[in-house]
Amino acid sequence: MDWKSHWESVYTAKEASDVSWFQEHPTRSLELIRAVAPENCRFIDIGGGASVLVDHLLELGFIAPTVLDLSGEALARARARLGDRAGRVHWIEADVTTATELGEFEVWHDRAVFHFLTESGDRQKYVELAKRTVPLGGHVVIATFGLEGPPRCSGLDVCRYDAFSLAREFGAGFSLVRSADEMHRTPWGSTQVFTYAVFRRQR
Repeated sequence: MDWKSHWESVYTAKEASDVSWFQEHPTRSLELIRAVAPENCRFIDIGGGASVLVDHLLELGFIAPTVLDLSGEALARARARLGDRAGRVHWIEADVTTATELGEFEVWHDRAVFHFLTESGDRQKYVELAKRTVPLGGHVVIATFGLEGPPRCSGLDVCRYDAFSLAREFGAGFSLVRSADEMHRTPWGSTQVFTYAVFRRQR
């Protein structure tokens, strides 16, 4: 599977607001991030792409947040939307399953990347990168399709989770500290069940 070509095609063919996961107000993510983010924290949004989450973080005073995405087109759209503010964001075009080092971030956020990793080896690489990236005491805020969510998205199979199955994937290096469900409404009015989980890096 050529993941990069797939996602470049998605963002070339569609407006950012026309994909199923679009949120004008990422309320749940912001709530969970703010609950664990220390002042002036180093923050990374995995698969942030064209998401407006970074806009809200800048408004909240986050300093130099990082956005990582496989799609250069998605990142270009976000930079164009932000205009002059784009210079206040660190942009990384990379595949989270092949990246070796990202630096150190106290808060790692991912809404709707992990559930696309249907191969156990890719999930293991993701978790190992998170371990190398998030220091002890830092947090991972992650959202995937819930157990009642759709089995496919954007033409791809996905894995569905509850908080406990996510905890098994992340293993002993992370402790589950909070979870929540969300009924997401897509731009065309259908609903999708998401599971949110917050993990603390413990060893």
